[in-house]
Amino acid sequence: MFPLRDDRPTYTPPVVTTLLIVACACVFLHEITLDDFSRNYFVEKYAVVPAHLNPVTLVTSLFVHAGWMHIIGNMLFLWAFGKSLEDAMGHVKFFSFYMLCGVAAGVVHVFFNYYSRVPTVGASGAIAGVMGAYLIKFPKAWIHTLVFIVVFVTTVDIPAWFFTIFWFVTQLFSGFGSITQTQISDGGTAWFAHIGGFLAGMLLVTVMGTRNRYVRRQENVW
Repeated sequence: MFPLRDDRPTYTPPVVTTLLIVACACVFLHEITLDDFSRNYFVEKYAVVPAHLNPVTLVTSLFVHAGWMHIIGNMLFLWAFGKSLEDAMGHVKFFSFYMLCGVAAGVVHVFFNYYSRVPTVGASGAIAGVMGAYLIKFPKAWIHTLVFIVVFVTTVDIPAWFFTIFWFVTQLFSGFGSITQTQISDGGTAWFAHIGGFLAGMLLVTVMGTRNRYVRRQENVW
């Protein structure tokens, strides 16, 4: 399932969400212009490597992606869930929230894989935080979703609470399943970064809150 957009009206342009997507796209376009040796060096330098962690990479790794499907999938999720949350929180607060979720996701990943020398990249931990916050703020929203059924492709509207909870449960099963199977993240996916980011997002949006004018607007709507 790939989320395309939600059904919520927004009242401010998604400046930060758009800039984050553009930044990730620019970094990825730079990556694909490099030769294999330079690309490996680039990823190694800016990725999170738990066994010899450079704290700066908890931030830089959020803008590096491992392939076309990796970046396209992440950016679709960010666009679908990020716009409404940015509208609710405001641009500056949303950016701070996003980065904090990304760092928290990286820390959780390192904690569960402290011996790993495998570079970890991608914005999915921060985006998981956005999804966790979305569950708290907009559980009654609907997500217009691209769905693949065997050889057929269609779109359906899925309740946000179901989409986010179902996604989180799959991360839990995959994450804890990977411990019992191999003691590392299975299939190259940082499951615990997703879990940590999601929980951090739920906590942080509760602590940081939304803009007062947004709260007043919601009271008028409901």
